[in-house]
Amino acid sequence: MKLSLGPVLYYWPEKSIMDFYDQALSSTADIIYLGETVCSKRRELKTRDWIELAKSLSQQGKEVVLSSLALLEAPSEIKILQQLCDNGELSVEANDVGAIQLLHEKKVPFTCGPAINCYNASVLKLFMNKGMQRWVMPVELSRDWLQQIVFDCQALGIRDQFEIEVFAHGFMPLAYSARCFTARSENKAKDDCELCCIKYPQGRATTTQEDQQVFILNGIQTQSGYCYNLINDLPSMQGLVDILRISPSSVQAFKILENFRKELQGEHTQYPHAHYECNGFWHKIAGLESVN
Repeated sequence: MKLSLGPVLYYWPEKSIMDFYDQALSSTADIIYLGETVCSKRRELKTRDWIELAKSLSQQGKEVVLSSLALLEAPSEIKILQQLCDNGELSVEANDVGAIQLLHEKKVPFTCGPAINCYNASVLKLFMNKGMQRWVMPVELSRDWLQQIVFDCQALGIRDQFEIEVFAHGFMPLAYSARCFTARSENKAKDDCELCCIKYPQGRATTTQEDQQVFILNGIQTQSGYCYNLINDLPSMQGLVDILRISPSSVQAFKILENFRKELQGEHTQYPHAHYECNGFWHKIAGLESVN
């Protein structure tokens, strides 16, 4: 199995982004995803800057994929998507079905991102015929569901024609909305948000009255309050999964990558789940639950 570093989902200053990807070059990641996937108002790096950064990383030996927005709401965002699709060199992660159609028209190979509701082999075959080379499984699906999809793909004769990637570590993107919850939490209107997301480099936590962290607000994106961690579940992925995704929330992502790499190389260690970690979806139970 290969390891990927997912796109940074938070709004970081330009220097933090550049420093992070400098470290990514020397990391154990086989694949690096980058680009703005949450909100087009986040412009510390403009679209052309993301493309230039991606090409620079690609020239230094990493497989690099440009990730697109998950929710398109304006003509300006369609133009951003067109710029990504017209980059001329790099594959694109489509996080919106509109992106799949545009990439198909331009004959650009693509990754079907986790934001797309793709739940069965028939849809995978449809996307594959449009140029899909890799599928990132939606975060809420279980191992059992994946196993059935793999079985169905084998029956259709397409299993060996695309890669399967699983979100293996990080705070899971659960939902997207036209409303900006981070702005709302500061009593600001979305159109006058003052880019307040940048004050929360790991999102803004929300808790219950019992002080349980259930969600993280990240602009228009709602994430899980618990960190998904499948490091102890790697044996159950054999024969099903080609790529494991680490979703970064800080430079700690590189240490996590190292731990996953050691596991894949046979240095087996049992990692006890911290109280804020979970793996429930993989086991077909409530997402915030943890199975050791």
